[in-house]
Amino acid sequence: MFAVKPGNPLVLGARPEAVGVNFAIFSRNAESMTICLFERSDSGEASFEYRLDPRLNRTGDIWHVLVEGIGAGALYLWRADGPFLPASGHRFNKHKALIDPYAKALTGDFIWELGKALAYDTLSPERDLSFSMEDDAAFIPKCVVVGDDFDWKGDRPLNYPLRHCVIYETHVRGLTMHPSADVAHPGTFLGVAEMIPYFKELGITSLELLPVQEFDRFENMRADPKSGVKLSNYWGYSTIAFFSPKGSYSASGSIGGQVSEFKEMVRRLHEAGIEVILDIVFNHSAEGGELGPTLSFRGLDNRIYYILDEDKRRYKNFSGCGNTLNCNHPVVRTLIRDCLHYWVVEMHVDGFRFDLGSILGRDQDGNLLENPPIIEGIAEDPIL
Repeated sequence: MFAVKPGNPLVLGARPEAVGVNFAIFSRNAESMTICLFERSDSGEASFEYRLDPRLNRTGDIWHVLVEGIGAGALYLWRADGPFLPASGHRFNKHKALIDPYAKALTGDFIWELGKALAYDTLSPERDLSFSMEDDAAFIPKCVVVGDDFDWKGDRPLNYPLRHCVIYETHVRGLTMHPSADVAHPGTFLGVAEMIPYFKELGITSLELLPVQEFDRFENMRADPKSGVKLSNYWGYSTIAFFSPKGSYSASGSIGGQVSEFKEMVRRLHEAGIEVILDIVFNHSAEGGELGPTLSFRGLDNRIYYILDEDKRRYKNFSGCGNTLNCNHPVVRTLIRDCLHYWVVEMHVDGFRFDLGSILGRDQDGNLLENPPIIEGIAEDPIL
């Protein structure tokens, strides 16, 4: 259906170009990579698939392809094929659709069934040592190709000296969901912007938002024993996609609308003299331990993205959430700095609060470092 060209490895993620979209993704240990395009967010079958040729579509450890005839708004996922050897730390499974770590937005009605994204057979006595051949694309939110066009009207981050800041920490949804907030767009980025007169009355300089990167609100499988209502993850400390603002915080609900609405919120806050700080969770991901779902990192290159135990089947769990991101591996350091660059340069945020930031100080074996490369890199980064 679409013409393809080798593409460019220099910019990771999905980048719209004049004739199509360039896709690029990292995997050192995958034996093949397939890009999958979808027509709808709930589709279980791709409308177009292309298995990348390593002779043409691989440079070093970056797989890349240019798909012509598509643009912003296109929906996609990846599949990675390679060794499934949990004892060696490899958990590739071509039957599992994977979210791009650099995706700028995800789709869906935001009630996902990610518990079905398991790379193992739940009925097997071997649990995570077994291999699932069940396709899970229908249950996975699709990545959205997003353009960076936005009229900032001259906006720049405010970057107040910290010693002069009065910081108000809040939750995007919780701030305005109650009718007493009296806003037109409750529980959304635009609803936050509607609260500017209230913030000004308080005299704050800085708004610190609890996690706004995409997470599964309904990842908890348990229900309230009295009401029977399924429990939800209110706080958001279980990130799926670090570049993606949470879609259910969008007032329009349109595909990719969360990106432009986040930018509008930031611009309006800056116009009022209020800076934006993000609480960001680089210590772990939503994939959990070895019995958790395979959503992205685990299926792309498990040994690279996570700190594994001496028994490579297991994960070192310094986060208390099942896994620990391998923050001082060079590839993960690059992802973290690319992510911070994106939120500063394209989304105009003023700063960050690192949740459980001590994990940024651990080496690839989990030992504490005297001078952690990622922390030094952030501190000395010419943009950050």
